[in-house]
Amino acid sequence: MAALLVMLSLVAGCHSMTGKTAGENIDDATITASVKAKLVADKPSNLTRVDVDTNNATVYLNGVVESAEQKARAEQLAWQAKGVKSVVNN
Repeated sequence: MAALLVMLSLVAGCHSMTGKTAGENIDDATITASVKAKLVADKPSNLTRVDVDTNNATVYLNGVVESAEQKARAEQLAWQAKGVKSVVNN
């Protein structure tokens, strides 16, 4: 019973710190990991200097690319990740 109370407190704490539920935090982390994996796996595009952050299923891409084509490819790959609702490509 004590363990359950601790877990509930932690979940409630996660929600109060970010304004998101624990599930939403996990979903965002999963999306971020998926997008990062896609960027690294696309070796011909060399997108390893693109940073990825996700908030409420919106993916934010920031970093350095060498061409408009690389920027477009990074966005295309981000959209391929499951659960993405929008992409902001800076």
